[in-house]
Amino acid sequence: MATKAVWEYHGGSEQSALLVQFANGNIQSPESVKLNLYRNKNEKTPKTKERKILAAESDRMGYVANNFGGDSSNSNSLCRYFVGVLNKESGKMEVHDAEYFKMQPILESNKNKDLLDEDPLENSSRTYREKVDALIEAFGTNKQKRALSSRRLNQVGSEILSQAMAKAAEEIIEYKGTKELVKEAICSDEIESSLFLPPRDINADKPENVYKLDDLISPVEYASLEAPSEPFRNLTTESLQQMIDNKQHGLIVIQELQELTGKDCDHLARCLWYLDALIKLSNMKVVKRKELMVPGFPSTICGKFMKHFTVTTFKNGRVQNSVSGTMNSKIVAHVIALALHICDFEVDLTLLQRDMKLTENRILEIAKAMGLKITKRLMFSSNALGETHKIGVLTLPLTVYKPPGGIKKRKKM
Repeated sequence: MATKAVWEYHGGSEQSALLVQFANGNIQSPESVKLNLYRNKNEKTPKTKERKILAAESDRMGYVANNFGGDSSNSNSLCRYFVGVLNKESGKMEVHDAEYFKMQPILESNKNKDLLDEDPLENSSRTYREKVDALIEAFGTNKQKRALSSRRLNQVGSEILSQAMAKAAEEIIEYKGTKELVKEAICSDEIESSLFLPPRDINADKPENVYKLDDLISPVEYASLEAPSEPFRNLTTESLQQMIDNKQHGLIVIQELQELTGKDCDHLARCLWYLDALIKLSNMKVVKRKELMVPGFPSTICGKFMKHFTVTTFKNGRVQNSVSGTMNSKIVAHVIALALHICDFEVDLTLLQRDMKLTENRILEIAKAMGLKITKRLMFSSNALGETHKIGVLTLPLTVYKPPGGIKKRKKM
């Protein structure tokens, strides 16, 4: 038969027993932890005389807890805590009052002072960001701590990168000099413009040498256009009317086909076929080789279109060629340059705008970048009695447009 245990309450002592819990885990060797209890010296004020701070130090980390303020433990104030000590020989258990403390780790040595103060954020000289980071390190969740660590790593990486870039820039300046760097910057600007515009010769003595036809259509491509341009070369009145009814070709192509006569018929037919193919390419969003390679379409021109006028993208797990905004502007510039050779270096920009589904400002910006002079001309057709069209004219020297800026004068009422 088991013996009965009798407990005796030993309350009223000055110091209660301490119940300690560590927030970040369990202490493997409790004997190595040193505990220090601090009390408030002002015992005359009932509000502050019960304030206590418990500090603990181990070989690897420090801890702190208190029973007041926002950092107090999560113990229930409506409950009382007791500690019982059982004497197995006498069968009696001595019960003492206890206080509960939840110890929080201190990650930096200089935080002891901050956490022992009642209002550390106002007494500290650190920035608000540093104060928030310190609170996250001490009391934040695991997710907040991971985000803080990631942000600090990115900050360190950006600082290292900026220092390396600054050092490299200094070495380049010392090696080449400022004048050479300015020349390289000017050359790089010209290269960037050449990626967008067709190759051009600013110092050309004739309009046909500014944008050379061989740079737009290579001799190999020009030779391959003999067969596909045959319907344009052998055009009849019936076939022209059929093209107009079917709307298979652009307005500017139809307009030039109506005037296709003379000894340059073969040359203009090849250029018009290539121009029509470029206009159709500009209206595509996704370019597929099998859709582009219609019967009679030269493979050399198809390869050039895919390589120079499309970009490779990855979408829905598949690789595809698409016409981006930059590529579309590049196509427009090549269309204008080719139309200049076809139309005696005066191209109807309004017709091209409608064929390529562009805004007027967009095509005018590209034409100005190419150095064309913009004029207006009243055009008559069967659909409209009189319509104003924008005409791009290639004149020498090339027209240079200044970017809009400056202070506009206020109009007087």
